[in-house]
Amino acid sequence: MSLEQSIMADLKTAMLTKNEAGLRAIRAIKSAILLAKTSAGGKELSEEDEVKMLQKLVKQRQESISIYETQQREDLAAPEREEVAIISKYLPEMMSEEDVRKAVKAAIEQTGAKSPAEMGKVMGVVTKALAGKADNKMVSALVKELLNLS
Repeated sequence: MSLEQSIMADLKTAMLTKNEAGLRAIRAIKSAILLAKTSAGGKELSEEDEVKMLQKLVKQRQESISIYETQQREDLAAPEREEVAIISKYLPEMMSEEDVRKAVKAAIEQTGAKSPAEMGKVMGVVTKALAGKADNKMVSALVKELLNLS
């Protein structure tokens, strides 16, 4: 079942159960899918594009949460957290730090990088290999750490 079909089925379920948080999050996903499809000329989205879109939605909400928390607006942060939890259900499971560390070590060996100055080469290889499976901030931190040890 494609993401779009899954979203439509879940939207119906959320409407029937009167799940307000679910409705907000699923409608946001549906809207993002429609925007992406129209900007792509009506073509179907690839699974990679869907993952990127969902990650973007989660990131937007996480940024909003941090802003609301600094302004001590828990009333606004709570709905955003609910939406993050719901949108995250549609994302593939993220890799553990240990697995990402192994992938980064392999990329360093593959590129022959020896110093932090060559971080760009390693990041290029790792981000392609782990697209949508690992948080880029964690990948970047691990690449820096491992290149500094070399």
